[in-house]
Amino acid sequence: MNKAFVYGMSVEGENFTDRVKETKRLKLDFENGINVILISPRRMGKSSIVKKVSSEITDPSIKIVFMDIYDCRSEYDFYNRFASTLMKQTATKAELIVENIKRFLVRLTPKIAFSPEPTSELSLSLGITPQNYQPEEILQLPEVIAQEQGVHIIVCIDEFQQIGEFSDSLTVQKRLRGIWQHQRHVSYCLFGSKKHLMMKLFQNRRMPFYQFGEMMYLDKIPTADWVKFICSRFESQGKHISEDLALRICSTVENHSSYVQQLSWNVLAETDKVTTQQDFENGVEALLAQCSGMFEQQISGLTSYQLNFIRAICNGIHKDFGSKAVLQEYDLGTKSNITRIKNTLFDRELITTTQDGTDLEDPVFKLWMKTR
Repeated sequence: MNKAFVYGMSVEGENFTDRVKETKRLKLDFENGINVILISPRRMGKSSIVKKVSSEITDPSIKIVFMDIYDCRSEYDFYNRFASTLMKQTATKAELIVENIKRFLVRLTPKIAFSPEPTSELSLSLGITPQNYQPEEILQLPEVIAQEQGVHIIVCIDEFQQIGEFSDSLTVQKRLRGIWQHQRHVSYCLFGSKKHLMMKLFQNRRMPFYQFGEMMYLDKIPTADWVKFICSRFESQGKHISEDLALRICSTVENHSSYVQQLSWNVLAETDKVTTQQDFENGVEALLAQCSGMFEQQISGLTSYQLNFIRAICNGIHKDFGSKAVLQEYDLGTKSNITRIKNTLFDRELITTTQDGTDLEDPVFKLWMKTR
């Protein structure tokens, strides 16, 4: 299926936009066994660039293992996901997966389920527990497999910030770092959707994963590249959008990758042959309606002070929140209240720190707050 615009999932092929410099650098890191930590706001294309680079690695001596640990809630949840993914993705056929398990996890009797659908992934349940395997044995698996197969393995872990949510997380982090840093035939690419948690794991000098690898920050894709992409995708569907309206799509969502694709799709759906101003406005209204339920949930439970703080940001206040004028105009309470407000909103990932001060993390949330 030829999709004009893709959002809500990783982007591949002709839907992947720009990122030439970052793609080149990440590919070089992969080919040279460098650990990489990808940091950016959510839905800015981290998974997409990892999968794109993975598809461009043609060296047969390099194997790439990709796993998502979003639903892992404990240390042994992670070990089971880690081991089962390694078993499946370092073998090419089902019978070889079984051989992998017999060879590298001899104390297990796994449950394997085959789907009748040819495109469905094999389901594998290993049942790893503290009684049958120690953490160090599981964490050493990629190195053992890499040496056995004569390859270099790149382990890519999405939603890595989940590690920080585990019980006794610091001990788990020390354990992972202690094993992984000594592996010579394995490298790691670690990334996640919660920027502030990822930064806490990798930028704090007191944390185990500090300086574990190269830090790569994904900035916003330049407007000129987005405009060219949007116009070309409209043309591929037999429609036309002016560069001016394509530019307005970008500015409305502040070049946020996922939202650019989503708003572009909304506007395309409204367009007959040539995009009009009304088509654009209808697309924006559709975007706000699509996100409204999510935003309502995000502000649920916020205090009046916290909501007033958000309104202040929407009105262009980004610093000096403790000044007498701002405190009074937006009813933020006392000056000492500002730190508590910021901490709560930061933990909820509603605000972020920029070079200009404090801003809202989500550009469409800002637009929604202004118009509601």
